[in-house]
Amino acid sequence: MARPGHFFGFFEVPCSMTLFQQLLIAIVQGITEFLPISSSGHLILIPHLTDLPDQGPLIDVAVHIGSLLAIILYFRKDVMGLARGGFATVGLGDDPVQRRLFLWVLAGTIPAVVAGLFLKTNGYMEGFRTTDLVATNLIIFGLLLGAADYWGKQTKSYEDLTLRDAVLVGIAQAFALIPGTSRSGATMTAARALGYSRFESARFSFLLAIPAVAGAGLLAAFDLAELSSEMQMDALLTGAFTFVAALLTMVFLMNFLRKASMLIFVIYRVALGCVLLAVF
Repeated sequence: MARPGHFFGFFEVPCSMTLFQQLLIAIVQGITEFLPISSSGHLILIPHLTDLPDQGPLIDVAVHIGSLLAIILYFRKDVMGLARGGFATVGLGDDPVQRRLFLWVLAGTIPAVVAGLFLKTNGYMEGFRTTDLVATNLIIFGLLLGAADYWGKQTKSYEDLTLRDAVLVGIAQAFALIPGTSRSGATMTAARALGYSRFESARFSFLLAIPAVAGAGLLAAFDLAELSSEMQMDALLTGAFTFVAALLTMVFLMNFLRKASMLIFVIYRVALGCVLLAVF
């Protein structure tokens, strides 16, 4: 039987995790974070489908940090470009294209930051961790993804990004704070609806994740510092395992989107959502 968790700030965490649970969470997160099928929704399902205790939101953040490092490594050239844009924004360089993209990515991050702080400070996050909410969002946002991917044009690239598009995709990212929505799924849906190609939609989605996930990691760092060394090791190991799984998944997805549609992900989301509603 699982021991009760402890509260540190916003998060409730389990007292200890087995290596099996760490690997299971890492593999699930690493695969589902980049596929548009909701990583948070799948993480919430783990304790419902196994006899393992709920890993808690703090471990969820730790595995997202592992995913973040995979994004940075895979898109290192784009990340360096955004870094140059950031320096140019404060007068340390002259790269107008990268400065514009940096500012638009920053603008696209604001909706999720505002929504996240509101939900966390008002204690709404724990109320979202239910299977029926996950199932409903899997279906609804899966169908929206299918519609946007089927009817959306494929004429724009990441370099064509405008402030309006960045904000609209950023608003979509804010909806992904609700489990079952999928951050990559919501942002890809918005980008496809705005006319970005599948590959470029995924590219912008993952770059937009960097400041959002980094912010969540920074917020969780204060709570992580208060944990026991055993709990800290749980978070670090799970995050490290996630990094490997996430990097392999990203390589697969970016190659897949160059030649295939998102229909398979839509079918999976709707089928899983229907099964969950029937079972739970």
